[in-house]
Amino acid sequence: MRGDLLSDPVEGLDETLAVVDAFDGVLVAGLLRPGPAQAAAVAGLADAVAGTPLAVRVAEAAGRVTAGAAGEDDFVALAAARSALLGSVHDALALRIDEAVGRPGPEEMPAPAAGPEQGTNLLAAARSWLCDLARSGWRGIDHELVAGAAPVVSAMLPDPGLRRRATLLDGFAAELAASCPGATLERVPVRRWADLWSRALLLTVPGSAGERTADAVTGRLLPLGVDVQEHATAVQAQVHAVFEPADGGAPRLVRAGVSAPKPDTVVGAGLWQLLRPHMSLLGAVSEGRSMELDAMPVTVEGDLVWDDERARPGEPADAFATARVMLSAATAARIAPLDRHPVRIAVPVLLEGYTTRSEEGRLAFDLAGLTVAVDTDRMPAAGPLTPEAVAASGACVGLLRWDAGEFLLQPLAVEATVRKKTVAVHAGAWAGGTTDKAGVRAEKAATDAVAVLRERAGRLLRK
Repeated sequence: MRGDLLSDPVEGLDETLAVVDAFDGVLVAGLLRPGPAQAAAVAGLADAVAGTPLAVRVAEAAGRVTAGAAGEDDFVALAAARSALLGSVHDALALRIDEAVGRPGPEEMPAPAAGPEQGTNLLAAARSWLCDLARSGWRGIDHELVAGAAPVVSAMLPDPGLRRRATLLDGFAAELAASCPGATLERVPVRRWADLWSRALLLTVPGSAGERTADAVTGRLLPLGVDVQEHATAVQAQVHAVFEPADGGAPRLVRAGVSAPKPDTVVGAGLWQLLRPHMSLLGAVSEGRSMELDAMPVTVEGDLVWDDERARPGEPADAFATARVMLSAATAARIAPLDRHPVRIAVPVLLEGYTTRSEEGRLAFDLAGLTVAVDTDRMPAAGPLTPEAVAASGACVGLLRWDAGEFLLQPLAVEATVRKKTVAVHAGAWAGGTTDKAGVRAEKAATDAVAVLRERAGRLLRK
């Protein structure tokens, strides 16, 4: 890895993020009656996209916002400009990572298929609510304003074509409702709420969520590791892998994910009980095996639409061997325009020959003069990978991310030498089952918790 490329500053990045931060600050107080400082921040957003196809439209919107006469189209234009700036940051960082690891550039993405948009009246209602939020600002929200999303979400959820957008609106509204009234908030999650607002607003534009047809692939899937994302009521496991086409084509980076609802009492290794029945790949990951795929659907963004009927276990496949031989040559898929955001960066990489150190409780790798911070907080409790195992390692397969102005590494698996033998520890080692004492205890506790919940649910249904 060219560590110097990761440590060198990216031209224009700080200035771009400063423009976004200034606009996000405007949304805190709202745009109903913008003051001089707010008007300057909105004008800065327009200046940042000057010379682009958005220039004229955003400049007009900025003028109307400053005058306190902005309409829905003006708020959409400002959200588009903000999204474009963060997309440019994403692209610059992703390009820097590709250069650092010597990986081919991403594949070209075909334009989304334009089809008839369903529920345009519901999208308009959602857009109206989001614009009211922008006028009031986060400090101006109250329960009455936030509750305006409920009938829109209820009407959108039954339509499969609108369900994804309805889920976003529902989650956003729930966060706002839990924070009402906004005037009493000690701290406003400025960037997060601005991200949710701008994305939701752009998705209300008819045609913005154009369908991208999935292709079908046949070949060998070589898992690299599992990223577990847990919420109080849901859990998702995302397997990062290299796909080797049967026709001899170039290898490519792909992902396969499975999610499930969960009670908040199911934690740790018990999470796998909820996920295993839906995805045979998890068993292959824990066994260190490849998977043979036959006409498995895959989106243009590299996400496998997993179907157990189209997959069967293959030969043993070591994740570190896959990473050493194929990872740098594997092509990544291009991210869809509306999904281009720095938080979406999660690039599989292999690091070797580093030394570890800890400063103020923070673990880091020293590699050829480059210090890479290790994000141990993202390592799941549902596996044997621990900060201690990472600190004792000499090789790591992980996801390179970017947060708060620096690159971070999320370990998926590490190798260490123990008694002159190379031992690998994987975050997803318990995905298919475990004999580890701690894992067995967690699974038993989860089994008991689920059984109790099912029994209680049965009582309620009988009543």
